[in-house]
Amino acid sequence: MRAVAFVILFSAFASLAAAQVPAPPGALNPSSALSGDLDKLQSAASQANLDIAHMRIEKWKADGASKQQAQANADSLQRNLTTALPGLLANFRAAPQDLNAGFKLYRNLNALYDVLVSFTESAGAFGPRNEYEELAQQLNVIDAVRHDLGDHLENLTASTQSEITELRTRIQTMQQAAAAAAAAPPPKKVVVDDNEPAKKAVHKKKSTTTTGAGSSASQAGSSTQPTTPSPSAKSQ
Repeated sequence: MRAVAFVILFSAFASLAAAQVPAPPGALNPSSALSGDLDKLQSAASQANLDIAHMRIEKWKADGASKQQAQANADSLQRNLTTALPGLLANFRAAPQDLNAGFKLYRNLNALYDVLVSFTESAGAFGPRNEYEELAQQLNVIDAVRHDLGDHLENLTASTQSEITELRTRIQTMQQAAAAAAAAPPPKKVVVDDNEPAKKAVHKKKSTTTTGAGSSASQAGSSTQPTTPSPSAKSQ
């Protein structure tokens, strides 16, 4: 019975692996809208890195402490834009339905956006206007992609939760069926003992019967035999 239960559960997992749950309405198509957003993000990140590299923060109209903080933010942004973001972006491109890869990219974008907003505001307050405007354009693109990615992950999470709920329901049904099969009485079995000695065949003896005519003929033959006279009787 355990084997039957195992087969039932295995069949359930196999059918669930083949099942496809349709995505909820409003989900982004990874091959179109989301792919376009990721292209925009990659382009904006590369351009933002160039814009930051060309800035002369030491010439900003600010005190020394503000310049030091701005330079520290610039270094942090460039490390993220050139090291962390490209790898996370590539991982999510390869698996746009992977929640783990998606959330890692989303968290990084949020952290990147928070620092970039502060740095862009400082550039607008203390640096040349053209540097601020160029960086602000890339900031807007990153912010828009960040929101779209959040919507995609929200829809993907809802779809995944729906699949998990269906999976749990099917497994529970299969477990109940397996328990019912295990509780059913086993079928009757006929046991044949191969070691039992074979019975010897008994041969019946044929009985011989003598007919009455045969017996009479035998008696008649014996009574008609001639008698030979003894020598003493012949000489007299």
